[in-house]
Amino acid sequence: MEIKTEAKKNVRWKRLLLWMGGSLLGLILLVIIGAYYFLNRPLPQVNGDIQLKGLQQAVEVVRDEMGVPHIEATNEYDLYFSQGYVQAQDRLFQMDLSRRQASGRLSEVIGESTVDTDKYFRTLGLRRAAEESVAEYSDEGMRVLNAFADGVNAYIEELHTTGKWPIEFTILGYKPEAWKPIDSLTIGKYMAFDLGGHWKDQAFRQYLLQTFPEEKAYDLFPTYPEEAPTIITKEQLDFSTAFAQAVIPHEFNGSNNWVVSGDKTATGKSLLADDPHLGLATPSVWYQMHLQSDEVNVGGVIFAGVPGIILGHNENIAWGVTNTGPDVQDLYIEKRNPEDPHLFLYNDKWEKAQVIAEPIKVKDSETIDYEVIETRHGPIISEFAADAATSETALSLQWTALEATTELEAILNMNHAENWKEFEEALAAFEAPAQNFVFTDREGNIAYKANGKIPIRKKGNGLLPVPGWTDEYAWEGAIPYDELPTIVNPEEGFISTANNKVVGDDYRYHISHNWAQPYRQMRIQEVLSGSNKLTAENMMELQMDEKNLQAEEFVPVMLKQLANEKGENIQSALDILSKWDYQDHQDLAAPYIFNRWMVEIGEALFEEQIPKETLELFGGKRSAVDQLLRNAFAGNPGPWVKDVGGINELLVVSLTETLSQIQEDEGGDMANWNWGDYHQVSFTHPLSSVAPLNYLFNYQGSMATGGSAVTVKAAAFKNDGTVNHGASWRFVMDMNNPMQAYHIVGPGQSGHVSSDWYQNQMADWVEGDYHKTTLGEPEGKRLLLTPEE
Repeated sequence: MEIKTEAKKNVRWKRLLLWMGGSLLGLILLVIIGAYYFLNRPLPQVNGDIQLKGLQQAVEVVRDEMGVPHIEATNEYDLYFSQGYVQAQDRLFQMDLSRRQASGRLSEVIGESTVDTDKYFRTLGLRRAAEESVAEYSDEGMRVLNAFADGVNAYIEELHTTGKWPIEFTILGYKPEAWKPIDSLTIGKYMAFDLGGHWKDQAFRQYLLQTFPEEKAYDLFPTYPEEAPTIITKEQLDFSTAFAQAVIPHEFNGSNNWVVSGDKTATGKSLLADDPHLGLATPSVWYQMHLQSDEVNVGGVIFAGVPGIILGHNENIAWGVTNTGPDVQDLYIEKRNPEDPHLFLYNDKWEKAQVIAEPIKVKDSETIDYEVIETRHGPIISEFAADAATSETALSLQWTALEATTELEAILNMNHAENWKEFEEALAAFEAPAQNFVFTDREGNIAYKANGKIPIRKKGNGLLPVPGWTDEYAWEGAIPYDELPTIVNPEEGFISTANNKVVGDDYRYHISHNWAQPYRQMRIQEVLSGSNKLTAENMMELQMDEKNLQAEEFVPVMLKQLANEKGENIQSALDILSKWDYQDHQDLAAPYIFNRWMVEIGEALFEEQIPKETLELFGGKRSAVDQLLRNAFAGNPGPWVKDVGGINELLVVSLTETLSQIQEDEGGDMANWNWGDYHQVSFTHPLSSVAPLNYLFNYQGSMATGGSAVTVKAAAFKNDGTVNHGASWRFVMDMNNPMQAYHIVGPGQSGHVSSDWYQNQMADWVEGDYHKTTLGEPEGKRLLLTPEE
């Protein structure tokens, strides 16, 4: 009897366990199904038919195998309406986040953590500058902007009906507002901000003069000041704290581009290559598209949220850009009335500044009553210092991008241009940011122009903040358009730029004191000058080139300097470096040692003497370190090198620290060290900083990659080795077939995490696998947009 009872108990337990197991399995299945539904429901419709209110005639959208939309319309309105609709299908959250950041409205949806960022962008006034620009646009330009906005809003209205919002909106718990033409212009102004203008360098130099002896301060200047600078004392304004909350663009925002005439190519037709260097993230800053109507047939990339094609080609021409990096920003020292903080001295009179109300709404908190003060020069930006609000000294920012500009007008005309004359005429409207444009056409012409609005100063040279209480340092217009640096069909047969110095010392106008390290440009010219049978494949190989000319310059003298240095670790590292071919390959130890060593040299020189936040203002830090090393190796060490014990001590201490850090991460056997174990790219999503969302949005993890900040394959890295900056788009054009081009958009086209095109180009970016995109008849998924009946 007891046995039977026990047996029954066992059966019941087994049934209970089976039921619990089945329930758990069912729950897991429900979770999986729910997650699948949650992630896949927002995917846009990319084939079949959709009726859209506002569309005039039918439009065909073909997404090819890489997710590139090819839009064919019969009229201009429908073309840009459809461009807005399609961009919103793939990138609506990115578009909304971009306009919010540029407008200083992140806190409305994020919360208190972004208040300081919002204050900064409200102070700059990118949106105010965009609003002022509207009046400068032609009727045609405004028609395009309005058509694009209509298309974006058509998709937003569709989402209100279907509820298929991108998951980021669901996570953050809000829905986007209707799109306005001003939103597109504001995003354009943000790109001018991202490409900088050197105000931070002026602030840093002023800090140096406040803090160090003159000789030591000037040792980090790109050139010696022509005249005695105006010194602001720490009591008036402490530059080590004044900009702690400022948003600083990445130091390496640059690019490579080049164009080669048919005289140097295998086909006799010209070649063009471009790879803009910006932040690497998901989704990409670029969105690749092909636009076709009866009036235009153009392909390339555009910023999500903006109509047209900013970089690319049509059936007759191709073009690309790098950042010129001119001095288009000046900090003015303003004298404030001690009795009225809104009065500022100018030419012996007190002028009333403009006070602009910029209330900042904050999610789950009260609205902040924020005010911006603008003098005749621009917004007061030193208000970010804790004690600056009552100071009688303030700093205002004058910047060309805060004026009314018409970049979209230029883009539309560039898209229609058929030759250099028409293209150069179109560029006249592209004033900010100043860019190095390279160009080629069907006829084989190659050309270059350093384009943009670059101010002429009555006095001063952009090195330091200047007095704002007098007109002595006022801007006197801009460099005349026909006197901007221009090259057409040079004898060398090629033109290349890599953010390097673009003019000689005999050029009559001042452009900049800050240029990128020369190594990318040197390597590009080395390769292009070495062959007269260049092909498109050679151009792609050059964009992926990992030769480190900085190492080629410094490693031999470093080895010589430390030849007699004792220490097993140091000699083992030097032995590895001595056998290196200077390629920053991901599977080598030498680039791991050298690139970390160069970072550590900078740390050894500056970190104990300059606050970390202030050091972030030092835009030319890497170039300055290079020059300090050159001087020291030549027997002329400056005060910074002397202060750390001389060049030998600097090299030993920094190399010892470098090896210690790598050993901690990789172990003691240098034979097992690989650059790619540390140097990895991940293309992070903006919401992935919040765990566990990183597992959702960055599900591909990170990938080892070669290159570095100084190689043509640009791959700048953070202190933890994360590659967060480099070629955001790679483009190669062979005019032997102007109807197609080669592209990589890392990490992919789509902003939807469950899309096949979300990060499908991540490995392509690492390995250099390009895809072809045609201006002809594409194959892929076809979507027909038709007017609502």
